[in-house]
Amino acid sequence: MQRFDHENYDEFFRESIQDIGRFWGEVDLELNLQWFEPYQSVLNLENGTKYPKWFDGGKMNVAYNALDRFANDVETQNNQAIIWEGDNGEVITYTYKDLQDQVNQVANGLVAQGAKFGDRFTIFMPMIPETVIAMLAISKIGAIFCPAFSGYKSEAIATRINAAQARYLITADGFHRGGKQINLKDEADQAVADSPSIEKVFVVRRTNEEVSRDADRDVDWEQLKTLDTHFESVHTNGDDPYMIIFTSGTTGKPKGTLHTHHGFPVKAAFDAGVMMDVTEQDNIFWYTDMGWMMGPFLVYGGLMNGATITVFEGTPTYPEPSRIWELVEKHQVTHLGISPTLIRTLMTMDESYATKHDLSTLKMVGSTGEPWNDEPWMWLFEKVLNRKVPIINYSGGTEISGGILTNVLVKPIAPIAFNAAVPGMDVDIYDENGQSVKNEVGELVIKQPWVGMTKGFYQDNERYENTYWNRYPDTWCHGDWVIYDEEGFYTITGRSDDTLNVAGKRIGPAELESIYVEHEAVVEAGVIGVPHEVKGESPVAFVVIKDQNKPESELIEELTNHAINRLGKAIAPREVYIVEDLPKTRNAKVMRRAIRTAYLGEDAGDLSALENPESVNQIRNLNTVK
Repeated sequence: MQRFDHENYDEFFRESIQDIGRFWGEVDLELNLQWFEPYQSVLNLENGTKYPKWFDGGKMNVAYNALDRFANDVETQNNQAIIWEGDNGEVITYTYKDLQDQVNQVANGLVAQGAKFGDRFTIFMPMIPETVIAMLAISKIGAIFCPAFSGYKSEAIATRINAAQARYLITADGFHRGGKQINLKDEADQAVADSPSIEKVFVVRRTNEEVSRDADRDVDWEQLKTLDTHFESVHTNGDDPYMIIFTSGTTGKPKGTLHTHHGFPVKAAFDAGVMMDVTEQDNIFWYTDMGWMMGPFLVYGGLMNGATITVFEGTPTYPEPSRIWELVEKHQVTHLGISPTLIRTLMTMDESYATKHDLSTLKMVGSTGEPWNDEPWMWLFEKVLNRKVPIINYSGGTEISGGILTNVLVKPIAPIAFNAAVPGMDVDIYDENGQSVKNEVGELVIKQPWVGMTKGFYQDNERYENTYWNRYPDTWCHGDWVIYDEEGFYTITGRSDDTLNVAGKRIGPAELESIYVEHEAVVEAGVIGVPHEVKGESPVAFVVIKDQNKPESELIEELTNHAINRLGKAIAPREVYIVEDLPKTRNAKVMRRAIRTAYLGEDAGDLSALENPESVNQIRNLNTVK
């Protein structure tokens, strides 16, 4: 803001979208990006709004900017780059110089194995240091990595390998999670059997269990590493792809968002460094998986700012529900990233699990994945953070490379809402006719391109254009329902494809779910719409409850009446089901599509991202009984 000579955030934001070329040029200076060859212009729109050219003509490499520039500087090379903690409490640390040596050894080894510029690598790995090392080494040689969720089964992995036509797979024998040993190699082998493009499989020994080995194809990680710790980063064009990260769609075919050296890393570094105040003295820890967008965000948002990143293999509740807070205290975490679902789970347990730890190093807690309800937000803010640490609600997406809406630290923060759009993001809320609206639910749109915008979908730009650009002319339609109120706060009410239309009234599922979570018996809720002859759609609720002495029928009647009293008979769900769990992804996002298709007995499409597929079976059986 000082660079733009502003003291008022709203004035600063307006200027950031008046000349987006100038703004992102200033971001380059703010982040002190290192260019092998300078760019000729910040923004070139000769190919239209859907395909902007950022930092046109510039050459840079993300590995140099995230690693080498700090490792080559005597003042920063001994700063901690990675703190890794295993499920069993084992800890390994790397300075920037240590990390550079490891990355360079692997980069040399990959080249020796035949890897070259533009090759695709699928990374099917747990959250261990070698995962980060592999990502940076692949970027160093000018190749492209495709991270896959560590909980995927072989079919989902093979789908992503084949979509990217990857030549190489990097995996591990297994990992530890919640006190259990998880085998990865068997799933990897099955995936490779259905993936003819794979030539080599590089295997990290994490658990040292006996796993199958193909002598002609498999290469142990330690054998891959050379003794040479010198490797010059390839001088890639800034808009050369460095990552393809797939997102699950409503059909079985995942979308391959294509990201560049000066795209995703720069947006992630800006959002972390400027919006969240991540500095060289800080330690950022986001509970996530590398197959989800916040995994790469953790890596580049942290390392591009010269900070320390904490990488965690295990679960937040093992061996005790205090594990997350224990990690904060133990490693002096300054920036913690969580999801609302995780907090809803933790708040049902003994409060002392959170309050017994020293959390004084925290500068902020970031929240992603889904909308909040009031009660868990207030529990986190008041009980855990003692009203001393801001909660930064942060919403964007894999295709965005970071955030669209956030909480900025220079404006008041309200529970569950967002107090600002991220600078450089020309945000608006549109009705169905493309008119800007306030105080009512509308579509979240972005009216100008931004650094980090996906460079289409990998080999499928027709789908990319149909997904984001076919609703309003030259305007990105993100798929979120949002209310922007008179006080300047944004509230996400749900995905627009989740939105219910009950007797002509549109309502986001999060609004309905919040009503149930208000009830003392309810841990979390999921609401879907099902066809109704009269109303068009009728809402159906699924709730997870705390231990109760009441009969289930009595509790269901109580919850039904509670919703009627809060919403009225026209809107309130008349069908309420108590379930053991809701279908969630590894990053704790409730997948309403899985609920709906299971309840209706329909084909769910791609559900490979689910952490708990057994929850779908329970919901499917409910409808069978009904």
